Amino acid sequence: MDELTAPRLEMSRARYQQNLAALQRQLAPSQLMVVMKDDAYGHGVEWAVDAAVEAATPVALFGGYDVSTALRIRARAPQARIFVWVTSPDDEIRTALASDIDLGVGTLPYLRRIVAVARDVGTTARVHLKIDTGLHRNGVRPEDWPAFIAEAMAAQNDGVIDVVGVWSHLAEASDAEDDDAAAEFARAVASLESAGARPVARHLTASAASWWRPELRGSVSRIGAFCYGVRSADGPEIPGVAPVAALRAPVIDVLDDHVVISVGALHGIPSTIAGASVGTPGGARVLRHVGAVTSAVEVWPGARQGQDVTVFGPGADGESDATALAERIDTVGEEILTRLTPRVRRVVTD
Repeated sequence: MDELTAPRLEMSRARYQQNLAALQRQLAPSQLMVVMKDDAYGHGVEWAVDAAVEAATPVALFGGYDVSTALRIRARAPQARIFVWVTSPDDEIRTALASDIDLGVGTLPYLRRIVAVARDVGTTARVHLKIDTGLHRNGVRPEDWPAFIAEAMAAQNDGVIDVVGVWSHLAEASDAEDDDAAAEFARAVASLESAGARPVARHLTASAASWWRPELRGSVSRIGAFCYGVRSADGPEIPGVAPVAALRAPVIDVLDDHVVISVGALHGIPSTIAGASVGTPGGARVLRHVGAVTSAVEVWPGARQGQDVTVFGPGADGESDATALAERIDTVGEEILTRLTPRVRRVVTD
């Protein structure tokens, strides 16, 4: 399939920067951390970092998830602070420390490995200690927290680490459960500070809770999907934030009752979205079937080869965003975007 007929994910630089500005206004004085996991939610790390650091209010804090992503960010944003939270092997710890990357630490064995590597290379590791506030996604249990921070502070007193942050994840299952988690987080921060730490980065909330529960925000808010205009499944629209991306595929054949478009399951489109509404030059039409590399769409008057069909995205009569499409198959918009393979060209507009 050549470039003229290949499907493409069109990404608006202007819309992305508008989203970042809206988030910065909404979250202030909490600092926006732009999260870049899964290749910036399928949009591509490099262009997303470039646009973020060139925004009217430049982004200075990124979440890289893993060290390899953080290194891609560092190459485009040499002055930014970058936070990585996946547990990494020793060689990656060494690389992260050499690139001035902050490490999230949620277990005592991992803390000890970071201390050993930092001591070996003769540097001070910047770390964010993680308390498990109930989600059980990594993190030190409250009953183990005192011993954990005692060991961390001993390493800090030796100059091997610097405890610059404390963090956790919310379950976001209910307001009551999140309130309980926030109370546990506050106790963890208080005990850490009582032990002598002065963590400047305190972060508990991700996209949804950061926006809708301002009382739970810390000094930092980790925002992933909302930066790219991906709302929560079954969630409300986000004021001032809109989808960055639109998935479009050209018509490659016109038959009596349907057209064939150049996108299919091997591009990452779930076959189960058949039956969705897609945008065409003739208005909304039904996506009848998803094949391996092509799909069938209900025909419209005047259909011809080369016309674009919008599988999802703003400015069309079909599904307005990836989340609208995802809701049809009981998943989230992030999955629709991150499933898209390199067969789908990424094209930056404006």
